[in-house]
Amino acid sequence: MTAASVAHERTALAAYRQKLGSHPPLPEGHERELAVAWRNGDRRAGDKLVCACLPFVVSIAMEYRRWGIPLEDIIQQGNIGLLRAAERFDPTRDCRLITYAAYWIRAEIRDYVVRGYRVVRFGTTKSERRALRLYRTTREEDPSVLAAKSGLTEERVRTLLPVLASSDVSLDAESPTGMTGLERLASTAPSPEDEAAAHESDGRARTALDAALAELTPREQLIVRERWTTDDVVTLESLGARLGVSKERVRQIEERAREKLRSRLVSMGVAA
Repeated sequence: MTAASVAHERTALAAYRQKLGSHPPLPEGHERELAVAWRNGDRRAGDKLVCACLPFVVSIAMEYRRWGIPLEDIIQQGNIGLLRAAERFDPTRDCRLITYAAYWIRAEIRDYVVRGYRVVRFGTTKSERRALRLYRTTREEDPSVLAAKSGLTEERVRTLLPVLASSDVSLDAESPTGMTGLERLASTAPSPEDEAAAHESDGRARTALDAALAELTPREQLIVRERWTTDDVVTLESLGARLGVSKERVRQIEERAREKLRSRLVSMGVAA
């Protein structure tokens, strides 16, 4: 990072921390009350609950500031982890939200910095992520040492070391021939023949699916439409309230509809 970008980051972080000063930590009893209210549908209670924990996210994010990722991005990712933890938080247990959320915050940040460290996808397993953190913090290049500390085999470490040690290259950078890396990449676009075949196959599948859906009961069609074909998926609980049944019953009907569709599509020669 340049000196200017570092200065900007520090200024932005200071402003953000100052803003968080208006959200003091919550007493344990009040936190539990807000958590219960949020679970009962009070969004304002949820906002207060989460905002009170935001300063803790910054503290955890600071642990990862040497990864070369903008700190504000790391904090944002930590906030996502906090939200996910808050959604799962059980106020009846003897545990504070931030204690429970610390795992989710760190997990979200670790996944983000590993993905952001390299353009090439890397760190799909815990052992690979451990090897990456070791290399990033120690620059250890001995395969036997990295293998012993990460849990990977030496053969796997030897394969990954060139990826760890190399730097990413911009596709816009020109080669000695004057062509950019992007211009030298093979096209991944389908051929006209492939496009025509895919279009024909999609048409047959759509016709078969419409026919299979028509054989479902009206209630099954409603559940399929609300659960599978909309961007805003309706919850089982909401559908249960509309249909006058429990959410478990809605789940059973949904599963039955899925099996009906799968069997019908298979019988029509369409992969389900």
